[in-house]
Amino acid sequence: MENELNYGQQGRVIDLSGSFSVLMRNVYMWMFFGLLMTAFTSLLLMRNVGLMYSIAANPVLFWGLIIAEFVLVLILSARIHKMSFLTAGIMFAAYAILNGVNMSFIVAMYTAASVAQVFFITAGTFGGMCLLGYVTKKDLSTMGRTLYMLLIGLIIATVVNIFLKSSGFAMILNYVGVIIFVGLTAYDTQKIKNMLQEASVMGVSDQTNKLALLGSLTLYLDFINLFIYLLRIFGSRRD
Repeated sequence: MENELNYGQQGRVIDLSGSFSVLMRNVYMWMFFGLLMTAFTSLLLMRNVGLMYSIAANPVLFWGLIIAEFVLVLILSARIHKMSFLTAGIMFAAYAILNGVNMSFIVAMYTAASVAQVFFITAGTFGGMCLLGYVTKKDLSTMGRTLYMLLIGLIIATVVNIFLKSSGFAMILNYVGVIIFVGLTAYDTQKIKNMLQEASVMGVSDQTNKLALLGSLTLYLDFINLFIYLLRIFGSRRD
């Protein structure tokens, strides 16, 4: 029992086990909230075909949305500790909405049935790897570093294939992407677990909640990328 308790700066007893549980629950709650906002935004936009065509027909607007999404996630990841929790939460929500806009153009290329099927495949795979990363006693740090190096290589190869336009090479990259994000899901879960266990000595506060929000952003990105690569492999394109 005493291993689960610690004393705060003013003699306040902090339940480390309880604080950690709350923070981990917040990670998945906020991640689910982000995914829900992304899905809802995509669905709304896909129901407004005229608006989608307007965005796609305007290169400045189309690429501006992509760049804005990229810049937003960079700022949130790099400066979250200097923001208020409210500001960080608003930025996370804004990122999820922007991502929903951009995801709608990808999802719209596939049939609704195959999108639903791939979503459940993604959810099952993601959940299994989260559980593995949470319960395993093996240190996944080395695997994580390797996967991040492979991710850099994947990004470079994807850019190169924009010019090569090789469908065979693109399919190989899709399988590599699945492997990378399956592994990263387990690694990131373990990393977040360890980070929040250390942070739980401070109890549940704005500072520790920002760490949990950062963790939710990481897992959100793992889920979205895994979904995209699986969709490219198993999705059925519309006629």
